[in-house]
Parts: sequence; C-alpha cells; structure tokens
Amino acid sequence: MKLKITVDSKIYEVEVEASEPDPPAYVSPGFVPPQVRVPATGTAAAAPLPVAPPAGGAPVADESKVCRSPIAGTVVRVAAQPGQQIQTGDVLLVLEAMKMETNITAPVSGKVAKVTAGVGDSVQGGQVLVEFE
Repeated sequence: MKLKITVDSKIYEVEVEASEPDPPAYVSPGFVPPQVRVPATGTAAAAPLPVAPPAGGAPVADESKVCRSPIAGTVVRVAAQPGQQIQTGDVLLVLEAMKMETNITAPVSGKVAKVTAGVGDSVQGGQVLVEFE
C-alpha cells in the first residue's frame, strides 16, 4: 500500500506492507451464543440451535425447559415468578452489562418452575436463569 506523508512541509511517498497476519478473533471462555430462531419455510419448522451448558456447571436434563443467560451481567429486574404462566417472548428478567440493559425473554411458552437469579446477582453467560415445568 502506498501512502503520502507530509513532514515539515515536505511530501514523502512511502510503501507499507503488513508484517504479520491479523490476529484471530477473541472469544471469551464460557461464551454461549444466544439461541437463534430461523423462520419456518415450507411445512417443516426450523428448530433453535442447541446451547451447550457452560463448563463446570451441573448438566440440565432438558434444555427446552430452561432459559440461559446469553451474556454475563447483573440482574436489575426480575419479572417472572414461580408458578406464573408465560408465553414465548415474555420478559423474564433484565440484565445490565456494560451500562446497557438486555431483556431476557422466554424461549418457550409454559409455567415457570424456578427463578434461579435475583435482583443484584451477577450471572455468567450460559448460566441457567429460569427453569420451566
């Protein structure tokens, strides 16, 4: 790549090349991507991508019965209560991470069995926040 540089009113044309390739993108250990929902096409419905439990955590028997945190953050509001009927997309709780609030919504319709995080709790990405019946 050629560049023109001015130093003390004198113009220099220089050629620059990268000496090292770009470093690989950094992915935080324990990062669990949020579930991605793909619109259904034709007659077969697309299923959400599976989310693996974080390393060191207790495995949960049925991933369709839990809602995991997509990010690390602090719980600022809990909207779901045990025994409450919820619909897909209902706000379960709100997390704050990097001065931004993120609504954590229900991935399925059903009844809340247990809320495992409370206001002020710090949570990690992939941690189970709500369990469903």
